[in-house]
Amino acid sequence: MMVSVETYLRRGQRSLHRLLLDPRLRAGGRVLAFLGSGFLLSAASLKNSPLPLCLGLICAASGSGAVLICLGAMAGYPFFWGQAGMPGVVWSAAGLALALLLGGQEEAREHPLMIPMIAALLTAATALTFGLVLHRTVSMGVYGLWVALALLSGMLFTQAFACRDPVTDWLVGAVGVLALAQVELPPGLVLGYVAAGLMTVAGAFPEAALAGAALDLAQITPLPMTAVLSVAWLGRMIPFGKTWQRLAVPGGVCLLVMALLRTEDLFAAGGLFLGGALGALAPPRPTPVQRRSASGMAQVRLELGAQVLQSTARLFQELEPPPIDREALTEKVRLRACGSCSARGGCTQKDRITPELLEGPLDAQCRKAGRLIPELRRAQEQLRAMKAQRARQQEYRGAVVQQYRFLGAYLRLLADSLPRRREGTAPGFRVEVSARVWGKDGTGGDRCLAFPGTDLGYFVLLCDGMGTGLGAAREADSAAGLLRQMLTAGFPPEHALGTLNSLLVLRGAAGAVAVDLVHLHLDTGLLTLYKWGAAPSYLMTRGRAEKIGTAAPPPGISLGETQEAVRKLSLRRGEVLVLLSDGVDGEVAQILPELTPDAPPGELAARILERGRGGEDDALVAVIRLRPTGLCTS
Repeated sequence: MMVSVETYLRRGQRSLHRLLLDPRLRAGGRVLAFLGSGFLLSAASLKNSPLPLCLGLICAASGSGAVLICLGAMAGYPFFWGQAGMPGVVWSAAGLALALLLGGQEEAREHPLMIPMIAALLTAATALTFGLVLHRTVSMGVYGLWVALALLSGMLFTQAFACRDPVTDWLVGAVGVLALAQVELPPGLVLGYVAAGLMTVAGAFPEAALAGAALDLAQITPLPMTAVLSVAWLGRMIPFGKTWQRLAVPGGVCLLVMALLRTEDLFAAGGLFLGGALGALAPPRPTPVQRRSASGMAQVRLELGAQVLQSTARLFQELEPPPIDREALTEKVRLRACGSCSARGGCTQKDRITPELLEGPLDAQCRKAGRLIPELRRAQEQLRAMKAQRARQQEYRGAVVQQYRFLGAYLRLLADSLPRRREGTAPGFRVEVSARVWGKDGTGGDRCLAFPGTDLGYFVLLCDGMGTGLGAAREADSAAGLLRQMLTAGFPPEHALGTLNSLLVLRGAAGAVAVDLVHLHLDTGLLTLYKWGAAPSYLMTRGRAEKIGTAAPPPGISLGETQEAVRKLSLRRGEVLVLLSDGVDGEVAQILPELTPDAPPGELAARILERGRGGEDDALVAVIRLRPTGLCTS
C-alpha cells in the first residue's frame, strides 16, 4: 500500500509532540538549549569579528540558565575564533557576574535598561583593556559595533525573556540566523540556510525578510538572500495541491534566482530545501492580536495603570513622616515642673533638663525632684506613645506600598498576556487530591482547598487556623477565601501570600493562620511548595519519605522580608506529597515508609490521620498525586 508524504509528516509531527511531553526530555532539552544557545551565538560575525551577543543573552537570563549559557559561550568563542575569541570569554564571565549580582534586584526590574547599559560599559572596558595591556587594538568601527551590539542585544533578550511578542520573536530569530550562518556541518551544510528556510515556511513575512537580511550581513553567499526569502514567502500564497510543494518553495526560488543571476550556490539551495522540509514539524503559531484592536487598547491601558501604581508606590515609599519634636516635650516638662517652683529664680538646674533625659534613666539633679521626676516620667510615656504611633503609621504605609506594587505587577502581567491568543494545550498530567480532617467537638479549624488556576496551573491550599473551635475556623476560612480569590484571578502566589501577611500585620493577628500552598504545573508535572509557619510536609516514594520544611514563624509578624519557604518538587514519577496541619503527630514520619504511594489518596490520608493524630488540636491530612494523561496516537 502506498503511503503519502503527508502521512509521514503527520506521523513525524505526532511523534515529536509525544516526545516533548516526556519530562526527562524536556529537562534535558532545556539544559541543551541553554548550553547550545551560548555556544552557537558565539559564532556570530560581522566584519570578520566576534560579537558580544552572548553577553546580552547572559545578562537577560538568571540563575542556572545564565550559568549554562555562559559555559556554552566560553566554549564557543575559542572553538570558532581561536585566540581572537578571548574578548568573548571575558564578555561571558563579566555577563555572568552581572546577571548573578544584579539580575534579581528590585532596581534592575524597575529600570530595564540598567543591566544592558552596564553590559555596554563592560564591553567598552574589555576592548580598552585588551588594547592597553595586550596591545590588541581594534578599529573604531569594530569598537563602536561591539558597544552598540552589547546594549541592543541586552535590550532585545531582556524583552524576549520578559514578554513574548511578534516583533521580538522576529528579531531574535534573525540574530539566530546570523549566528548559525557561521556554523557549517559536513558536507557543506550551513545551519543558517536551514534556519532561514524553516522560518520562511513557518513564520510571518517580516520573519522571512529579517532572516534573509541576516544571511546578507553574514556575507556567506553572493545571492541576495533578503529578496530570495521575501519572494519565497509570497510564493506560499500559491494554492498548491500538495503540502510538500509549499515546503519546497524556498529552495525552488533560490534555484530560480541562481539561474537568473548565473550564480551557482547549491549549498544555499540545499539548506533552504532542508529547512522547508523541517517546517512541516513546526507547531502552528497562534494568531497575534492586532495592536489597534480593542485588545491592543486594553493592553495599553493596563500598562499605563501599572506604571501609575508603581509610581504611586515609589512616592509613598519616599514620603517620610514628620519627626517627633522632643524639644517641645522637654519645654513642657520645664513649664510644669519649674513654672511654679519657689526656687526657680536662682535655680541653675533648669538648663540641664534636655531631650536626652527623655531617653535615659530618671537621674535629674534637682532640689525639687518630687516635682520634676513625675513630669519626666509623663513625658517619657508620651514619647513612647508617639514612637508607637509612628511605627504603626510606617506599617500602614509599608502595607499600602506593598499592595500598590502587587497590583502594578498584576496589571503588567495581564497586559503581557494580551498580545497573543493562546491556543488550548492539553495538560500532560491530571491531579488526584484528597483530604481528611478531625476537629474537636466536630468543629475543625483547618481548611484544605483544591482549585484550578490560570493556564495549566492548579492549586492546593491548606490553611491551619491556630487553636481550636469556631475562632480558628473563622480565621482559616477568611485566609483561604482571600487566597483563593487572588490565585483564581491570576495573582502570582508570592503576591497573594504577601497580601495575606500585610492584612495579618495590620490586624495585629500574627500567627492566626499557617499556610501550605502548592502550585502544580500540569504541563510539566513540577510543583512549587510555599510554606509559611506550617507543619513539615513529606514527599513519599516507595519505601521512603523525605521531610519538607521545618518549624518557622507564621505570617503576620512583620512587613519586611517575607518568611515563606519555597521548594521546587516533582510528582512526575508517581511521588506523593503529604500536607499536614500541626495537629498531626510529628512522629508520623516513622509510619510513612510503611505505606504504599500507589494507594488511593483518600485511603492514604485516612490511614495517616488515624495513626498520626495526637492531642486535642485540630488535625488535617491532604494527599496529592499526579497521573499522566493518556496520549492520542491516532
